Amino acid sequence: METVKLNNHVEMPILGFGVYQISLSDTKRCVMDALETGYRLIDTAQYYGNEAGVGEAVTASGIPRNKIFITTKIQSNRNVTGLIDASLEKLRTDYIDLLLIHWVMGNDLATYRVMEESVKQGKVRAIGLSNFYGRDFDNIINHCEIMPAVNQLETHVFYQNRDLRALYKKNGTYLEAWAPFGEGKANMFKNPILAGIAREHNRTVAQVILRFLIQSDIIVIPKSTHKERMVENINVFDFSLCEEDMRKIEALDKNESLFGWY
Repeated sequence: METVKLNNHVEMPILGFGVYQISLSDTKRCVMDALETGYRLIDTAQYYGNEAGVGEAVTASGIPRNKIFITTKIQSNRNVTGLIDASLEKLRTDYIDLLLIHWVMGNDLATYRVMEESVKQGKVRAIGLSNFYGRDFDNIINHCEIMPAVNQLETHVFYQNRDLRALYKKNGTYLEAWAPFGEGKANMFKNPILAGIAREHNRTVAQVILRFLIQSDIIVIPKSTHKERMVENINVFDFSLCEEDMRKIEALDKNESLFGWY
């Protein structure tokens, strides 16, 4: 598994397994399948209601905790310390590898400062943001002590966030893609450009999409409840897209959200 080095020198897998919209009852099975397949980054959130399933799977896997990278997300709250402790308990771990504010709530800077203290206390290894744009993102980076390691945003071939990536690079903040397949919207899997490139490489469209994002230095967290798809999604490190392929896919960027986020 390829990794990226975050701005605090913590290494994070560039491809992981997301558990959004996976029910708590299915989460343990899915995460154990993902870990068995080779995933070492698991992305969850308090809002998903399935942190406990992630914790059960990580514990049951027998894989040393320091070989698994766990991301979770919290919402801004007056009792941020309590939220972090609740996640630690459900995840059955002494520390969280990456903790994000899930979305803008209004008292985000105060929340972020508590997260900074959690890093100093050893409860969290790295911190960042999710769904932060414009002045809300600027409010954090202009007043923080620890620069966000990651901003997790809707990112896929039709919404590539190239301007933001250039901005983040100055601060050492990685872009992480949620919905890297756009949930199949806009006929992404039937796009003729992607399909043609997939045929040339004897790959699936999904693999071409993930390979494009990874070669663009974007962290990806595809989700599936089917083990065969998990296998398909992780098998993207034994081929590369050429410059022409990359240019063709870059030209698909419409710079518009498929979900109405921004």
